[in-house]
Amino acid sequence: MKYSTCVCFSWSLLTVAVIPLSLGEMYTSLLNVKQAISVERKLIDYLKTYIDHESERLEDVKRFYAKVSDLHTELYKGPATAMANPLVAFTLIKRLHSEWLNVVHSNEAQENTQALRSSYEKEEADLPKLEDLQGAAQGLMRLQDVYVLQVASLVRGLFQRVTEGQPIDIYRPAVSVPLSGDDCFLVGKVAYEQHDYYHSVQWLEESVRLFRGAGGEWIPENAGTLEDALDHLAFSHFKTGNISFALSLSQELLHHDPMNGRVLQNVEKYERLLVRSPPLSITDHGLKRPTSNNLRTRDTYETLCQTQGSQQMHFKNPRLFCDFFTNGNPGLLLLPVRREVLSLQPYVVLYHNFITDTEAEDIKTTAHAGLRRSVVAAGEKQATAEYRISKSAWLKDSAHSTVGKLDQKISMLTGLNVKHPYGEYLQVVNYGIGGHYEPHFDHATSPSSPVFKLKTGNRVATFMIYLSSVEAGGSTAFIYANFSIPVVEKAAIFWWNLHRNGQGNEDTLHAGCPVLIGDKWVANKWIHEHGQEFLHRCSLNPEE
Repeated sequence: MKYSTCVCFSWSLLTVAVIPLSLGEMYTSLLNVKQAISVERKLIDYLKTYIDHESERLEDVKRFYAKVSDLHTELYKGPATAMANPLVAFTLIKRLHSEWLNVVHSNEAQENTQALRSSYEKEEADLPKLEDLQGAAQGLMRLQDVYVLQVASLVRGLFQRVTEGQPIDIYRPAVSVPLSGDDCFLVGKVAYEQHDYYHSVQWLEESVRLFRGAGGEWIPENAGTLEDALDHLAFSHFKTGNISFALSLSQELLHHDPMNGRVLQNVEKYERLLVRSPPLSITDHGLKRPTSNNLRTRDTYETLCQTQGSQQMHFKNPRLFCDFFTNGNPGLLLLPVRREVLSLQPYVVLYHNFITDTEAEDIKTTAHAGLRRSVVAAGEKQATAEYRISKSAWLKDSAHSTVGKLDQKISMLTGLNVKHPYGEYLQVVNYGIGGHYEPHFDHATSPSSPVFKLKTGNRVATFMIYLSSVEAGGSTAFIYANFSIPVVEKAAIFWWNLHRNGQGNEDTLHAGCPVLIGDKWVANKWIHEHGQEFLHRCSLNPEE
């Protein structure tokens, strides 16, 4: 099997115009998720206006009610002579003819509702789409899998995995929220619709538990109900072979909806199956996670993500070292860079404090308007893929003075020519919900790869800058070399993608682990073979 090559060309580089979001791509960038907060603030204001108008309308209705009730309490229960008064008789007739009519047929409620809907529709273009909801749910399930998180803990707002039968905190965020039965139902439904019953069972079980705890009472903002959750969970259990659970849940569903013909047929079917084949023991019902079609190295990848740079056996190598590095460049003599050699095969180096806070903010801010869904190589073209969840923008030197400064510093540290077209434009990446990039090579592995469009050869080296920190997750994992590097804010990583003979180095297979908590930004500078002829010479040994 061939791994994907990290190819992300987009020849429409940064412009000053603000670019609207494509349909259903909010979840692929945490920046866009944060921007959605301002949209909801507007919706809150619209709802407050609606509540105020409705309150005024209801106050008028209450006032009318009080007036009429008082008349029946005080006046009409009094002496019969009250009705002999023509004024009293007139007001009664007038009220019954027109006042009640005006109150009952008032259009004010519809006008208030229509005003709220119109305000909502003004913001609709900036609201998440169905794909965003599905992508966010898939992000939660990805985090669940990669970091072996317990669903019951996630529902309580905790990030825990079970170790020796006990839930252990992986990370305890400063801010978190519990999930509702409806939240869990929507995650489970996304898995269900993808025929992923391993995840649907776990999330729908929590949904049913929470709906039951709330007495099964429906509230207007919910998309699902206890009956919906029971229905989906019963069929999910059936698909995983747990017929007795499917039957029990279907029978519970019939208590709420006794005339549901489809569920009645399912109950009969499950009962026949159980007569033919007795239920399995509880231990036989262990859910099995589906295999991955495009990730042979899943176990290694996930282990490296979980250990987050703590592979002790790797880092005990006595040949690894730290120093103050100048690369013999006069520009670095007075302010050498702290270098940490992380690996010799492949050669991977971490440069601490490569970028300042101000420079990082400049790069992120400049990239905002140009962020697009990241793509991967698909033959000679590029396409979006679920194994890469992020948005990226490409910055020319002219986009901001900081871009040129970073190019100069990269050149001083690596001794390479990074000017376009010998180096690609700076790619800035912002990861989304559970944002990740599964194992891939940065260099081209096919002669038809878009990498060669620059006509400057293959990607000989990668220089990746961490523009932000994260609270948990987001490590860079080198799969075959069996080590990972946690996110180090303001640091940069450098590695050679090709051997000196121009062949790709398979040990550079690497991945961006899912971001568990935090907003991950990186900048990539890919340096090509051409232009380096006298800077990174070939070896006399053709095998090197």
